[in-house]
Amino acid sequence: MKAEPFEINGIRVEPGQRVGLELPVARLYTHTSLAMPVQVVHGKLQGPCLFVSAAIHGDELNGVEVIRRLLRHSALKRLRGTLVAIPIVNVHGFLDRSRYLPDRRDLNRSFPGSDKGSLAARIAKLFMTEVVARCGYGIDLHTGAVHRENMPQIRANLDDPETERLAHAFGVPVLINSTLRDGSLRMAASEQGVTTLLYEAGEALRFDEVSIRAGLKGVLNVMRELNMLPARKRKTTGLRPPVVARSSSWVRAPESGILRTLVTLGTQVEKDTLLAVIADPFGEDEMEVRAQHKGIVIGRTQLPLVHQGEAVYHLAQFTHTERAARSVEVFQEATEPDPTAYDDEPEPPIQ
Repeated sequence: MKAEPFEINGIRVEPGQRVGLELPVARLYTHTSLAMPVQVVHGKLQGPCLFVSAAIHGDELNGVEVIRRLLRHSALKRLRGTLVAIPIVNVHGFLDRSRYLPDRRDLNRSFPGSDKGSLAARIAKLFMTEVVARCGYGIDLHTGAVHRENMPQIRANLDDPETERLAHAFGVPVLINSTLRDGSLRMAASEQGVTTLLYEAGEALRFDEVSIRAGLKGVLNVMRELNMLPARKRKTTGLRPPVVARSSSWVRAPESGILRTLVTLGTQVEKDTLLAVIADPFGEDEMEVRAQHKGIVIGRTQLPLVHQGEAVYHLAQFTHTERAARSVEVFQEATEPDPTAYDDEPEPPIQ
């Protein structure tokens, strides 16, 4: 059935059209205008409406590149329904290369927002009104914080059957059954009945090709699961079903000092596995950092300088750790870029 026109911010998008627009946000104090960039791809035929957002934290860049590649993808020519792409939600933070807004508020703790609140609350309200309220589904793209790297993973309310279905379809090896946080986009969207996934991968202020490729494939997989895109002609072989983590916890530095990490992301560890060593600058006083339980490394610090109590390694626990480790291994092999053969994209990988 032919789609109806789609309207956003007073702009009418006809079926089969692709329109770029700007949602005005608060001016800079120089009185320079500022806007949140949005692109709408509206299919000719009826289907779901999905928003894909990035840089809610202004220093998280991998999602910006995922959306750029998504919008260039040839499969969108056969789109059913509507894709609303917002590569930079926190424009102020993006300009400052900062996670936060100028008043140090976290935009992802400010939803659903308010017309009369802080700058963060006003941007959150704008996003909820003009984007979330018009969609049935959402994928929010994130990275780890500054100097902290995350393995590709989906965080979602897996107790909800529809969310669980899409989380499995995304295609990363690890799913974290994550509770909804007050003030987060996920919680605000959920309260409006919008099924939302949160994708975490890589590190702030850095491009990571594996994280970007996994994110792009994941978004396309979800769109196929929603019948927004045709199914792949060739089924992906070899990949294993994702595994749900029962819980996760951070291993923290027992002392301040200079950190030497010994274990990479995706590694299966046993209880008491040596993860890192912390030493003073002379190497006279060294302390070992060991795993507190069996699991898989899904995040770690990238900074060699640590204070006592700082988070060093993030371990996820699974009912079947060996099965999870094999899923991670197969995923890493399949996602690692091959410079001579591009999957779905005619561009060389970022090095």
